[in-house]
Amino acid sequence: MEKLNVVIALTTRQNDYQAEQALSATEAASRLGVEINIIYADGDAVNQSQQLVKLIQDRNQRPTAILVEPVGTPMPQVAKAAVAAGIAWGILNREADYIPELRRSSRVPVFAVSPDQEEVGRIQGQQLAAITSEGSILYVEGPSTSSAANLRTKGMLSAKPRGVELKMLKGDWSETSAQHSVKSWLSLSTSRQMHIRAVACQNDAMAMGARKALADLTEADREQWSSIPFLGCDGVTKTGQEWVRTGQLRATVVIPPMAGLALELLAKAVSAGSMPPERTICPSRSFPAIAEIGAKQSPVQGKGEAAGRSK
Repeated sequence: MEKLNVVIALTTRQNDYQAEQALSATEAASRLGVEINIIYADGDAVNQSQQLVKLIQDRNQRPTAILVEPVGTPMPQVAKAAVAAGIAWGILNREADYIPELRRSSRVPVFAVSPDQEEVGRIQGQQLAAITSEGSILYVEGPSTSSAANLRTKGMLSAKPRGVELKMLKGDWSETSAQHSVKSWLSLSTSRQMHIRAVACQNDAMAMGARKALADLTEADREQWSSIPFLGCDGVTKTGQEWVRTGQLRATVVIPPMAGLALELLAKAVSAGSMPPERTICPSRSFPAIAEIGAKQSPVQGKGEAAGRSK
């Protein structure tokens, strides 16, 4: 069998979870004897589509498969073009309603590997419930075009206590975006009238960006915010989980990287001449366990240090 040549298309280099995705793909490729080419879209959906279309149209350097974590939509037209060219197509961390149709007519593997994004949101809602049963929460979402962001919000809303009210802000998954969004909100006079019980963000990078936004507050305001817990998602071992251990975050939701598993499913399917499962769900979990969150006192908060500290 010809050696597999797989393109792993990720969203950006500037994200710890994407780095974890790349690492999991590299480790799996080494173990499986698969050749991979990891490319990044720099957070630009148009750029990502153009990158992949160029690869699909290049008859001399066409990959065997493309495994992609989309920046925006799951790119149905690009997926159709890839499959029509005989290139296997795998979606990471996204819903893609076109997959069943493509699988019916495809001679190559077409599949998705993702967490249950709604369940990720539910876990974060349960974390909020462990912290407070009422009051206001500052909630920073990912982009409106992201199905992951929308599903996480839906899950969180289903699990949060009824007495909890949300002030919702937008980010683009980056630390900088959340920092700017929270900083702009803090500059409003109305923000000082809200007694925020917690700050929950849809990934750890944005949670740390939200913390950084507090650096420009007055000393008295920083002292007030220093006891407020911050929650994130992704839970990468060396960043999100470490930030929980050091008290910079109260909790995170651990979402395992999908790229390595997707590569394994692809290699197995190609070897057997079969189709992988249409969708493989990877379970997520709270870190720490829900029962530990309410009683947890972070070292940073306990010392009253400035909440703007970050790694």
